[in-house]
Amino acid sequence: MATPDIHDDTSADYEQFEKGLLAQDHDAARVDTADVDDATARRLVDDLIDADVVTPVPEDRVLVHEPSGTAFDSPTQLAVYHRVWTAARDADVEGE
Repeated sequence: MATPDIHDDTSADYEQFEKGLLAQDHDAARVDTADVDDATARRLVDDLIDADVVTPVPEDRVLVHEPSGTAFDSPTQLAVYHRVWTAARDADVEGE
């Protein structure tokens, strides 16, 4: 029986193709938080307060993200958290 020619073996090509597809899926699932500056965060938090998703607690100087019960002392941290939380929730819904 002849030894298979390693140059004719395409299994590595298929594995590389699969790895590339998985990387694309992973990249699509990522949430971009680098563009959350202070002004953007403030607008998002104001919108979330209006929608009753966030409750300000002035005496404690925190903002409470109601769906998760998590408190933040920074609008920027809250905005980034909410983006990631929303993306994770949406990914769970798609996976069902």
